[in-house]
Amino acid sequence: MVILPTTYWGPEAWYRRLLQAGETEVEVMESFVKQTYRNRCTILSPDGPLTLSVPVKKVESKQYTRDVEISYQSKWQHQHWMAIMSAYKHTPYFDYYQEFFRPFYERETRLLTELNEGIHEVVMHLLMNHPPENGLTRYPLKHTSDWSGLNLEACWGNGMSIMDLLFNWGPEALQILAKKEG
Repeated sequence: MVILPTTYWGPEAWYRRLLQAGETEVEVMESFVKQTYRNRCTILSPDGPLTLSVPVKKVESKQYTRDVEISYQSKWQHQHWMAIMSAYKHTPYFDYYQEFFRPFYERETRLLTELNEGIHEVVMHLLMNHPPENGLTRYPLKHTSDWSGLNLEACWGNGMSIMDLLFNWGPEALQILAKKEG
């Protein structure tokens, strides 16, 4: 079994590891670390790599990742969706897949893990060529180890988000992930 940290639009290498592992759980009981893939992703914009970060509410002491709340003081959802559209609107599968992801940028989600889990569920359904439906099966959340000292960028590289692969390759994304070495 492999235990992975939660990610916002995780990088391709994260999904490759998830698919290779078979049984996988996502850790949410570690201490939240800012400026990691837990609340940010990198996309390939027309001007080069662009990092998108989900703002989180500040707390005075350490907190578990499962308790991290998203801040809506800025219009980050609109900014993220505009950046995603700008980066991927001309890709072969954006018109088809955008309908699955736009709702995440039109409604507020209280917890970061809920947002990440929702995006992840849609990504997995699309990778497996099963369009998402209402009542998606939740992936298991793990409550054990502490990733707080781990440099996720060293583990998953500085690669692009899985959305780059999905929007460009659509149903072939899974085979491409399987062929890449990571």
